[in-house]
Amino acid sequence: MSGRIRFNDAFKRDAVSQVVERGYSVREVAERLGISTKSLYTWKAQFSKPDNIRDDETALASELRRIKCELARVTEERDILKKATAYFARESR
Repeated sequence: MSGRIRFNDAFKRDAVSQVVERGYSVREVAERLGISTKSLYTWKAQFSKPDNIRDDETALASELRRIKCELARVTEERDILKKATAYFARESR
């Protein structure tokens, strides 16, 4: 085992709400919950955004992955066609 503890989203949201909504300091909440301040700052950046913005970012990230895959496929097809063109140009001479 890696020794790392995985926290669920509900725990993370509650920790962030203690900082954002209740006004506790990040250090205080981190010490009380037994987590690092770095984790809490990361969760704060992740969960303090409204849900619709987070959903948009997720949709954009998945669209970017899809486009990168498509670009790789099209680039490979183009390279194959370039090689075929060069081959048939040599053969026709």
